[in-house]
Amino acid sequence: MERALMKKLMKWKDQKERKPLLLEGARQVGKTYLAREFGTAFFDNVVYVNFDREKILHDVFESSLSPSSLIPAISAVTGKRIHPDDTLIIFDEVQEEPRALTSLKYFNEEAPEYAIIATGSFMGIALHQGTSFPVGKVTSIKLYPMTFFEFLNATGSSELCNILENNDIKMISTLKAVFIDKLRSYYAVGGMPEAVQSFINDKDYNTVRDIQKNIIELYRQDFSKHAPISLVPRLNQVWDAVPSQLAKENRKFIYGQVAKGSRAKDFETAIMWLKDCGLIHPVHRVSKPNLPLKAYEELSAFKLYLNDLGILCAMADLPVRTIFEGNRIFTEFKGALTEQYVLQQLIADMGIYPFYYSANNSRGEIDLLIQKDDRIIPIEVKAEENLQAKSLKAFIDKFSLKGARISMSDYREQDNLTNFPLYSFMRQL
Repeated sequence: MERALMKKLMKWKDQKERKPLLLEGARQVGKTYLAREFGTAFFDNVVYVNFDREKILHDVFESSLSPSSLIPAISAVTGKRIHPDDTLIIFDEVQEEPRALTSLKYFNEEAPEYAIIATGSFMGIALHQGTSFPVGKVTSIKLYPMTFFEFLNATGSSELCNILENNDIKMISTLKAVFIDKLRSYYAVGGMPEAVQSFINDKDYNTVRDIQKNIIELYRQDFSKHAPISLVPRLNQVWDAVPSQLAKENRKFIYGQVAKGSRAKDFETAIMWLKDCGLIHPVHRVSKPNLPLKAYEELSAFKLYLNDLGILCAMADLPVRTIFEGNRIFTEFKGALTEQYVLQQLIADMGIYPFYYSANNSRGEIDLLIQKDDRIIPIEVKAEENLQAKSLKAFIDKFSLKGARISMSDYREQDNLTNFPLYSFMRQL
């Protein structure tokens, strides 16, 4: 399955002053697969090292961090020759060997001719535990679950991708029913590569759901493996609470609904841990829609979303049939699922991390607020063909902004408000 990040890896390979590359992301998003596919496609030789399995290598890195010593030792352990002109070295699960992470500094300084990709699922956790990070000595890239665009391409709809890339508004409107059907499939399958591959092979949503449940269980096992024992119960409490918190009309995260009488101090560490693992996305409130948005971020008020909408469906036990056919009681959660989808595309496809806005003395709320170059764009997200946007219209009038509504309606412009279809906004916004 082709990943958009492959282009960044190709660009990294050709850099004149190339640094070791750190490929970060949650477990099961396809880091190892991407690194190995990249190596196979663009290098004559790939030397793969997994620090979670190759225990002897821990002794190697304990003995020395000098590339002149490490290269022959790695070659001896793996049984593969290593030549800087044609070899890609992959350090997988590098957080399991902190000194391997530190060694990247020395590869950058003493042996920059070697191409090295280090992958890690728990890099943020390792750093909080005191691991020395080679600041300024590595290039960092994050991999997320597959985007809708990647899903279309992987499932044999490359022609739809071309239409989106060309921003052919007339053809996008003509093929609206096709795009909506593909979008609903993506809602159910999500972007975890294993789930997507299963869907490609069998078109069986039940098997996909089994895979999603298994990934959720693997995440729970990771809590026990990598987190302090005392933190594990709270990790599970926060993780389990995300679907129900999103199902509320007001999706602001409320600590007291996780456990009766709880406060921020009870769960702040757990939330940070899950964020560092790439399993959740906190979206913080901003007090003003001014540049830069980050300067007006309020850390105490936020919504929590998961890393993948397919995982969200599985955790909520949402029947696949409901996603396609609807249900009269499928209301607030439909909105939450749609926001989760939009959030993922903003982050993974567009490289934009959003905020949200709500006034102190008003019920009016702006679902998402993004900064794109020197523009602030307020966004309202609608699950269906809803063209009502009273709060958004009042907001853009008050602050003299141009707003966006993302819904199932066709592309259209209305004064300072533009409607973008859910299935094409990432190529039009």
